[in-house]
Amino acid sequence: MQPVVKRILFYGILLAVWQVAVTVLDVSVSLLPAPTDVFSSLYTGFLDLTLVYDLVASFKRLVIGLLIALVLGLILGVFLAKSKTADETIGSLIIALQSVPSIVWLPLAIMWFGLNEAAVTFIVVLGATLVMTINVRTGMKNVPPLFIKAAQTMDYKGLRLFWKVMFPASIPYIVTGTRLAWAFAWRALMAGELLSTGPGLGYKLKFASDFGDMSLVIAIMMMIMVIGVIVDLLFFQRIERNVMKKWGLDT
Repeated sequence: MQPVVKRILFYGILLAVWQVAVTVLDVSVSLLPAPTDVFSSLYTGFLDLTLVYDLVASFKRLVIGLLIALVLGLILGVFLAKSKTADETIGSLIIALQSVPSIVWLPLAIMWFGLNEAAVTFIVVLGATLVMTINVRTGMKNVPPLFIKAAQTMDYKGLRLFWKVMFPASIPYIVTGTRLAWAFAWRALMAGELLSTGPGLGYKLKFASDFGDMSLVIAIMMMIMVIGVIVDLLFFQRIERNVMKKWGLDT
């Protein structure tokens, strides 16, 4: 049986059990709405385009923040890999900051930037930059010394050694870092939008929660999960798998 068929059957059974349990136990819609109520909210949201506007706004913030984070992470990762002093000082700070959840930065972001786009973008950039930096640094550090010595015997040094040997050898780690940066950025975006002024999926989630619309709350939660899975499976996992195969790290 194909993995896709297995997943469809699994989620179909899960939704059926959910529907039956809510109906039989007569659970209040304010506590746990049935799947039919959730899909009805989804249908209404897409029909009147409100969820479409929120989705577009969220992806706009995500793309801007993620691009900035990837550039910063790449620069910082290379810097840490090339400088032992920076690695022992700034590197330890980055590892410490990585352990702090993105939502913890919200109060500071609001104080520094206010309730605006800049605060949300800051949260996204911070959440993705750190993990990208760590992966790029690890990739640069793990370049086989034999590659570098062989290149040096052919008079490769400086920027030429970096672009022709070290950077290509680090690509599997960079791709993995990009994939993780996307995941961290997506979660950070939802956390940041919870206290934003909208539009956005996180803002809409908070709005629905404040008005007790649990069907819409769960509908948006499902959208967030589905988008995360689709982007990871159809885009990042494929790129990572192809890179791993090209470099002989996967069969």
